[in-house]
Amino acid sequence: MIAPEPFFEPRGTPFSEFHRIRALTALGHEIDLVTYPFGDNVTLAGLRIFRSLRPPFVRRVKVGPSLAKVPLDALLTLTVLRRVLAGRYDAVHSHEEGGLIGAALAMLLRVPHVYDMHSSLPQQLSNFAFSRSRVMKRMFFAIERFMIRRSRVVIVICPALAETVRAIEPHAHIILIENAPGSVADRAAPAEALAVRQSLGVGPGTPLIVYTGTFEAYQGIDLLFEAMAVVGRERPDARLVLAGGQPDQIERAKMQARAASADAFTIFAGERPAAEIPAYLLAADVLVSPRCRGTNTPLKIYQYLRSGKAIVATRLLTHTQVLSDETAILTAPTGAEFARGILTALTDRERARLVGRNARELADSKYTEQAYLERTGEVCAALAGPHPAAWIRGSAALSGPSEATGSPRAKAWEAAKAKPSGSSKDVA
Repeated sequence: MIAPEPFFEPRGTPFSEFHRIRALTALGHEIDLVTYPFGDNVTLAGLRIFRSLRPPFVRRVKVGPSLAKVPLDALLTLTVLRRVLAGRYDAVHSHEEGGLIGAALAMLLRVPHVYDMHSSLPQQLSNFAFSRSRVMKRMFFAIERFMIRRSRVVIVICPALAETVRAIEPHAHIILIENAPGSVADRAAPAEALAVRQSLGVGPGTPLIVYTGTFEAYQGIDLLFEAMAVVGRERPDARLVLAGGQPDQIERAKMQARAASADAFTIFAGERPAAEIPAYLLAADVLVSPRCRGTNTPLKIYQYLRSGKAIVATRLLTHTQVLSDETAILTAPTGAEFARGILTALTDRERARLVGRNARELADSKYTEQAYLERTGEVCAALAGPHPAAWIRGSAALSGPSEATGSPRAKAWEAAKAKPSGSSKDVA
């Protein structure tokens, strides 16, 4: 498995990678993960982690495309080649731009390739405001097309990405695995929620609006501050809590909050260990996702659903492919309308209770651990079958297909639900 990210760090793609690994090992597979030289070690039976060398002067990797990824991916490729010379593999499973390395390697080894598509590479250029160059966009599109067409299976995390894949290759074998593996670790006790409020200096009667996640531009943090300024004028007792962000991002966000006159109502909790997030959600009265760009469903949405709390989100495809008016309060992506949604959740308690209940029912019926494991099993079964495209014929079959869901191996999923040992952060 090739993961061009810091593994493990508590953010989107590393979370997805962790849950993929957890499911695959529960199905009885062994994984050699080749990843960046950053992140916390995770211990799972069947997993070995191999880290590439760190380039000089590179100490961390920000979310999204960056120049630092050029030397990092070059060194990652060298580590992948060393592993191939040292061992024999039945399949190659690549995440994000690692699919370029993985697809080429799978062709060389004549084994199946799985492309784990967490986002569209050309779309990242605009989402992260990295480049407007048409040449670079065409290059990213060519890379994406190569990765898709040279893969036995393409995993996508949301329906919008499935449409992107079909537009490139109508015959691609697509399997949708949403970032919603579920876990008993997503539940928190009332005492933990009370402890969160106490740590924030917020009383039990204070209306609490909670955001969790990164502070990247596409997340709409500026829109949230604009909305909170309006909310604060009508409900000066309400408080916005932001759980996330790197230190430099938090400093910029504080300036944004002051500029929007929302700083008096805003609390910055900083980046929190994953194990604390369920307590933050339980402590909340309202959960918000103000994302303003992109089409991928935020990972946070699935945790929000399981919390049973009222969700306020922008009425954009990034949310509406999972959320509806029955499971959330959806608004136009403007500060005024988002403020109206938050105030509705705070004042119309019956509606807030109803959408929260519907959200939890959706999570309990559709986004379960068993459903996640079954989809992972479909990927394994597809690797043993023929590729639908003529250009990949001749790839070697797996030495043996995975056992189907419901086999004794599936029972191992229960054991895999426990948080991984050897990690400084709780990531389950």
